[in-house]
Amino acid sequence: MNTKLSKNRALSTVLTTVIILVASVVLGSGVVLYGASLFQGGTQQESISVTGVKVWVHATDANGLAWGAAGVRNTGDKTVAIDKIQIRGAEVPFSQWYTDSTTSTAVFAQAHQHTGWSGVAGGIAKTDSCTTATETLAIDPDTSGAITECIAANAGTGPVSLTPGSSAIIYFKLINGTLSSLDSGVNTSVNIFAGKTGSPLSVTVEGKS
Repeated sequence: MNTKLSKNRALSTVLTTVIILVASVVLGSGVVLYGASLFQGGTQQESISVTGVKVWVHATDANGLAWGAAGVRNTGDKTVAIDKIQIRGAEVPFSQWYTDSTTSTAVFAQAHQHTGWSGVAGGIAKTDSCTTATETLAIDPDTSGAITECIAANAGTGPVSLTPGSSAIIYFKLINGTLSSLDSGVNTSVNIFAGKTGSPLSVTVEGKS
């Protein structure tokens, strides 16, 4: 009995080799691209630097009127959003943040100043020589001589966005009662965060008349 031979033929050795080579190149390219994306993502980091933090409490106000200030700089590779200022577990609402993100390097480097209560409940350092807008906080940082380096800012509405390398000065009004006149000279914890970036800071409360 004669055995019938199959008409199907196996792939030639050359074609098989070509397929293996092409597959190897494709897989290798994929691995390289994936590794590069992981490396690029891993090298970009979120980082902020917080400097010159100050906290002031009214020396005689029975309601615990208090303000704070901080310089914040984005020292990382990604845009960040400052979204939390917290003192003694109490978060300061965005509506009580006053941010100047256009300040000069010289003003940013100065120690943040308290130029005196404005005389109204909740007010601080209202300097009409800087601005006449009632919703704007205005502060003369060095409090000496002619006012040429005013910090003027409107009340906030949300997180403060900072691109890499940019900076801002944030003045903020604490919720009444967070501190009292008895806290003058006492160290307190201030938390300033951009997402998960940031760390608690210990600041000495200054009493101001």
